[in-house]
Amino acid sequence: MKNRVYDNRELSWLKFNERVLEEARDERNPLLERLLFQSIYGSNLDEFFMVRVGSLYDASLVDDSQKDNKSKMKPSEQLSAIYSGVRELIPTKDESFKAIHKALEPNNILHKSIKSLTGQELEFLEAYYAYEIKPFLNALVIDKRHPFPFLPNKSIYVAAKLTSKSGVTLGIIGCSEKFERVIFLPAQDDTIAYVLVEELILHFTDKIFHGYKVEEKTLMRITRNADIDVDESFDRELDFRQNMSVLINKRKRLCPVRLQLSKQISEPLQKELCTRLELSKKQVFIEKTPLDLSYVFTIFSKAEAKKELFFEPRTSQLSRMIDESRPMIDQIDERDLFLSYPYESIQSFIRLLNEAAKDESVVSIKMTLYRVAKHSKVIKALCTAAENGKEVCVLVELRARFDEENNIGWSKQLEEAGCRVMYGPKGLKVHSKLCLITRKTAEGVKYTTQIGTGNYNEKTAELYTDLCLMTSNRDIAKDAEEVFRTLSIGELVEKSSLLLVAPHCLQNRVLEMMDNEIAIAKAGGDGYVGAKLNSLTDKVIMDKIIECSQAGVKVEMVIRGISCLVAGVEGVTGNVRIRSIVGRYLEHSRIYIFGSGVRKNVYISSADYMTRNTTRRVEVAAPVLDPDIRQRILDMFDTQMNDNVKARDMQPDGRYVRKPSDGVRVDAQSRAYAEAYANVPKPKPVPEPKPEPVDPPAEVPVEIPEKTENAPAAENAEKPAEPAPEKKKAFGRGSSGYSVVKVKVRKIR
Repeated sequence: MKNRVYDNRELSWLKFNERVLEEARDERNPLLERLLFQSIYGSNLDEFFMVRVGSLYDASLVDDSQKDNKSKMKPSEQLSAIYSGVRELIPTKDESFKAIHKALEPNNILHKSIKSLTGQELEFLEAYYAYEIKPFLNALVIDKRHPFPFLPNKSIYVAAKLTSKSGVTLGIIGCSEKFERVIFLPAQDDTIAYVLVEELILHFTDKIFHGYKVEEKTLMRITRNADIDVDESFDRELDFRQNMSVLINKRKRLCPVRLQLSKQISEPLQKELCTRLELSKKQVFIEKTPLDLSYVFTIFSKAEAKKELFFEPRTSQLSRMIDESRPMIDQIDERDLFLSYPYESIQSFIRLLNEAAKDESVVSIKMTLYRVAKHSKVIKALCTAAENGKEVCVLVELRARFDEENNIGWSKQLEEAGCRVMYGPKGLKVHSKLCLITRKTAEGVKYTTQIGTGNYNEKTAELYTDLCLMTSNRDIAKDAEEVFRTLSIGELVEKSSLLLVAPHCLQNRVLEMMDNEIAIAKAGGDGYVGAKLNSLTDKVIMDKIIECSQAGVKVEMVIRGISCLVAGVEGVTGNVRIRSIVGRYLEHSRIYIFGSGVRKNVYISSADYMTRNTTRRVEVAAPVLDPDIRQRILDMFDTQMNDNVKARDMQPDGRYVRKPSDGVRVDAQSRAYAEAYANVPKPKPVPEPKPEPVDPPAEVPVEIPEKTENAPAAENAEKPAEPAPEKKKAFGRGSSGYSVVKVKVRKIR
C-alpha cells in the first residue's frame, strides 16, 4: 500500500525541471526572463545528465540488480524512464522557444536563420566567416589515419556524412573553440539581429571539406558523465588537494551519456555516431532549439535598454533590525539578528566579518566554506583577519561539485594569508554554513555565532532565497565550537545541546520531534509539522511523515525540487500537503517547524530531508529562539503556503497543479520584497550644529538717531550682518546619523 506514495527521485526531479519550463511558457513573465528560464531548464538538464544519469549509468554496468528503495526500479529501468521523460518534454521546449522568439520580433530582437538573411546580411556573414572563422577552423575527416577525436563535454560540433571516390566517411568540425558564440548583424535603430556561430559553420560545411560531397550534416553536442568517487580514487601518495586536481582532470574524459542533434539524420549516420561514442539510440535526442542556450546572457547585455523585457529591477535592502551606525558585534550582543536574502542585503554579514577582522578583542574566526563568489569579500575579510594576527580556521570543502577548482584556488589563497585550512572528513562533505567569532573581553570570553541556510556567496545571495541568523547565545556557540573541534581532528559531533548536527544529531532529533507531535495528536491535541526544503528523499523521515499523517498530525511542506513522497493519498498521506514554488528567485532556504500555537519550535538549516544530507554530510540546523524572528519566519512560511501565483500543489497522482487564484493574488516572493522595501530603516535626523561660544564684543558707543514719525527707531537702526550658516554634515559612515549605502542598481535574473 505504501509503495504508491513513493515517487522515484530522478522522475520527481524531471517534474521539477518541467515546472522551470512552465515559467518559460508563462506569458505573465517578461519575454527575456522567459528566455532565461528556458536556458535554466537546459543547464539544469546538463547537470542532471552529468551527475544523476552518469551515476545510474555506472550502477547499471556494475550491478543492475540493485533497486531504488522507494520506487523499486533497477538502474537500467530508471535510465529508460529518464530518457522517455526527457524526450516527451522536447516538443514543449521547442514550441516554447519558438513562441518566445516570435514574440520578441516586434521588440526588434531577431534570432535569424540562415535562410531568412537579406543579401546584405549574407554578404556580411560571408566576410565574417572568411576573416574570423575560416582561419581557425579545426575540421577532421575520420579514416584509418585520422581516428575519431575526443570531444569535450558540452562542446558543439558539426557532424557530416561525406562521400568521395574512395567511399563514404565521417567529417567533424569543432564550433566551440576560439569563436564568439553570438554574431550580431548590422542593424538600424535599436534592432538586435544575430545568428549563432555554429549555424554559420554548418551553413559553410560544404566549402570546408574540399574534394568531398556533403550528403547530410547536423550539429551535435556531447554530455559526459561527471560523477567521480573521491574516496575510491584516493591516492595516498598525494595530499587531498592534489588528489582533487587529479580527479578533476579525470572527470573531463569520462564516458558520454547523451548525444544531442539539431536535426533528424539518416539511420546509418546516427548509428555511426553512436558506435564511435559508445551510446545507444535511446541516448540520442533530436532538438530544434539551439543545443546550448547559455548564450542568452550575451543577448541580455545587448538588450539592457529594453526594460519592458525584463523583471522590474530590485536591489537587496538593509535590514530593519540593524543599525548601520553601530558595530555589528555590539548589536548581536544585545539581541539576535536575522537576514532574509535576497530581500535583505548580505552586506550586513560581510560588515560583521570585516569588523571582526580589525577588532582587537577578536581572538579567532572559524568558518565552513562550500561555495563562494568569484571575487569573494568573505575570503578577503578572512585573509585580512589572519594578516591582523587573528587565528583564522577555515574548512574548505574541495568536493563541492563543479566548484572543486575554485575551492582549490581559494584554499591556497587562504593559506598564503596565514589562515589554517582544513578539509572535510573522509566520505563526508561538510555542507554546513557556520561561522564562530571568539572574543576576549574584560567581562570574559564572548562569542558571536552565525548559522545560515545558504552559501557565503554574495552573488547567489542576490538570486537565492536564504536565511542568516546571528546570535551571541553561549549554548549555541558551545555546540558550534564542538563542530569545529571535531572537524579539526577528523571526528564527528556525537552529542549537541541546541544545534542539530548531522550525521549523528539531526535525523534522530527530527524524528523525536515528529514523534512528539504524533503523541500529542493521538492524545487529542493539534499535532503539526512544517518544513521548507529543496528536496525530500530520506525514506526514514518520509516513513515518519506517513506515520504523522495517519495519526492525525497536519503536515505542510514547501518543497521546491524533488519530493519522493506523494501527498494527499487517502489513508496514507491524506493529512500531508506539499507544494512547490518556482519563480524569479531560487527557493533555497530550509526551515523546520514542530508544534502548533505557542508550542511551535522553529529551526533554520543547511540540510534538506535527503539521505545524503542527514546521514552522509556534516550539516547544522539552529533553533530560532528570538520570538520576533521566529514569528517572522512563521509568517514567511504561511505566505508561501498561501501563494497562488508561483506555487503548484502536488496531487495524489504526483502531478503538480497551480493553485487557482480566488481574486487576491499572493506572490510570496514579490510580497517579501515589498516588505523589505517598506521596512528600510529611515535615516536618523542629524542634530543642528550648535554655534561655538564667542566672546562678546567690546562695548562701543552707538549714536541712536532721533525717532521720526515715518519710521520707528528699531526699523531705522542698521541691522548687524548675520553670520553665514554652517553647512550640515551629509549622511555617511562617519556621521552621527544612519549610514546611507549606495547600491548599484542591476537587474536580478
